[in-house]
Parts: sequence; C-alpha cells; structure tokens
Amino acid sequence: MNRIVVLVAAAGGGTRFGTATPKQYALLDGQPVILRTLSRLRAMRPHAIYVALAAGDREYERIADRPTDVSILRCGGETRAQTVARAVDALAPDYDGDDWIVVHDAARPCVPADALERLVEALEGDEVGGLLALPVADTLKRGEAFADAPHVASTVPRAGLWQAQTPQMFRLDALRRAFAQDGAMQCTDESQAVEALGVAPRLVRGSAANIKITFPEDLPLASAILASQEGA
Repeated sequence: MNRIVVLVAAAGGGTRFGTATPKQYALLDGQPVILRTLSRLRAMRPHAIYVALAAGDREYERIADRPTDVSILRCGGETRAQTVARAVDALAPDYDGDDWIVVHDAARPCVPADALERLVEALEGDEVGGLLALPVADTLKRGEAFADAPHVASTVPRAGLWQAQTPQMFRLDALRRAFAQDGAMQCTDESQAVEALGVAPRLVRGSAANIKITFPEDLPLASAILASQEGA
C-alpha cells in the first residue's frame, strides 16, 4: 500500500466554542484536545503526521509535552478548504501522487482505532479514496426563518443520507485536482471537493463515538467517551 500521511486541520479559531482559546487547545482530562487527537491517529501507523496551523498560532508550540515527530505547516486560510489545499500543495514535492493524505479534524479526539482500521482496509487499492460516515438515523427537518423563531418548512427524507465524519482519506493527486477547481474553496469537507471531479468517494462506516467538539459542553461527553474506550 502507498504511504499514509496524516494531516490534522487545526487552523480554525473556534468562534462557536465561545472562548479566547481555540477549542483544539481546550483541556480534555488534563491534556489539550489536539494531543489526544494526535495520539489516536497513531493507530494508522502513518509515514508522517503534519499539523496545519494558522500563521499566527503560537499555542501549539506552548504545549509542554507536544510530540517531537509531528511537523508543523503554517498554512491556515480563511476556510478549512483553503487550509487543507495549501497543506496538500506544501506536501506535494515530498510525496507521490498515489500516496494517501488522511485529513482529520483536530477537534475529534475520540475516533476509535477500529474505525481507522476499517477506513484503511476499505480503501486499499481504491483509485480515489473515501471517508468515515454514519447513516442518518434521526428524522430531519428543514427550517425556515420566521420573525420570532425557526419553524419547520419540510421534513427531509433520510433514506440514503449519511453524516460525514473525519478522517477523510484521498490520494494526493485527487486532492490537488479537486482543490484546483472553481468553487473548491467553499467546500466544507474534502469529499465535497473530490465529488466535483465526477467521482464517488467511498463511504466507510464510522462511529457514534467519533464526536466533534464544537461547544464547551461537548468536553464532558468526550471525557466520558474516552473513559469508556480506555476502560474497555
């Protein structure tokens, strides 16, 4: 199998988190979230791990026990797509076009090792790549804004709908071609950009434990998940 290169997207300011410190540096059971995320990704046995940071980010370097084998890319953009596109371009001279780039959110510290294993096994030999995702189980409502509060505009059929997670794992060349397209910088994940090439990324079943920390109240839930996983 071609080399696996992990890229952790950590350039966001975390405005929805509501604190001066970005959520990737919030403490989760005594460690910054990003360190717990990096620890989980080692289960993929990657060739290398990179962290994509905002240009002015100095928080990562202040982490006392940060891993010495993780390389920093100061390539953060205004959107996630810009950050990942810049990082992929920076990596391109050192890797082959068929090598795998595994993009993961810094704020997903609970991704289980078996989900990572499923992703790698499912994509071995695949020409493009794919992502972890879960079939949508809940009834979905499309909202319409009213003066006082949102109201239901319609119920959205959930058949065939999946909730995207990360990691998302694609060939380096596929990502470079995807992000070179018009409108790619507005894509909210790598799969959306790759889909615009006219190909169908593979959906690999993820895990309900693979939550994304968005608000401070997500930290106790992540702590409980980690305790359950480590106890098991």
